[in-house]
Amino acid sequence: MLTRYRAPDPVRSVLELIVTLVPFFAIWAVAWWVLSYSTALALFLALVNSAFAVRLFVIQHDCGHASYFRSKQLCNWLGRAIGVITLTPYDVWRETHAIHHSSTGNLDRRGVGDLPTLTVDEYRAKSLVGRGLYRLVRHPLFLFGIAPFYTFFLQNRLPVGLMWSGWKYWLSAMATNAAIAAFLSAVIWFGGWQVVLIVYLPTMFLGASIGVWFFYVQHQFEHTSWNSEADWAIQNAALEGSSHYDLPPILRWVTGNIGVHHVHHLASRIPFYRLPEVLRDHDALVNLNRVTLRESLSCARLALWDQSGRRLVTFAEARRLPA
Repeated sequence: MLTRYRAPDPVRSVLELIVTLVPFFAIWAVAWWVLSYSTALALFLALVNSAFAVRLFVIQHDCGHASYFRSKQLCNWLGRAIGVITLTPYDVWRETHAIHHSSTGNLDRRGVGDLPTLTVDEYRAKSLVGRGLYRLVRHPLFLFGIAPFYTFFLQNRLPVGLMWSGWKYWLSAMATNAAIAAFLSAVIWFGGWQVVLIVYLPTMFLGASIGVWFFYVQHQFEHTSWNSEADWAIQNAALEGSSHYDLPPILRWVTGNIGVHHVHHLASRIPFYRLPEVLRDHDALVNLNRVTLRESLSCARLALWDQSGRRLVTFAEARRLPA
């Protein structure tokens, strides 16, 4: 039913790229210029620009699914170029993200392209130190503060998860690193370290934090779905384990409709700008796993999968569950 939405519109794809890329560099240029007069205003502009950084990542994401242009090669080279901006080695990310799509919600295939998630029983079986470390990893300050910095600024510098999977992943990581280094060297040469610290880093760090938050809410909501391999099916996992993050219009635009995540997981070849068409034509998908912006805030406290109750629970709720 959804295959008819898969065809990208080349004109629309180019337009979406222009209205994202041009403002992104324009705001950086203005922030760079303003820096000589007001550090606070330059920082404000840099933080605002994180919205366009997120949107660029969504375009890169669609390239990884070969859904942005009809040519897979064109998608790949655009994705690699954007990966320099988003600090993400494209070929490495594309492979790990494919693993995420092929294993989401599978309790027996956790660990690549997902967030650390334990069942209540697994958590109880850990030592006191193990439980403490897991609580640290699942704390919102860690998840949306330290983890984004580690992932985009440090982990992405190596083909983590694919270290022994061939030279092309090392080439992807090292070529991206070299391009980032060349870009930052030019910025420092012409503008000094202050431009990097006040304009570049705040944009990328806030963009990374927003990206991790969205990835979290799209799979870590109360009535998501996790199953063992024997009971797992990819279509069920797509529809039941991914949310419809129903956002205000401006946030839908900034995030490239990535909140329509249940549809995306079910049919990943649909370009982001066609996802609203699916909801328009299929009412049954509108309220399925719907999470509003206000409701999403409570998701940050969810930490453990209750296999008997089939829902994500907080640590406090887990303590009240029978052993």
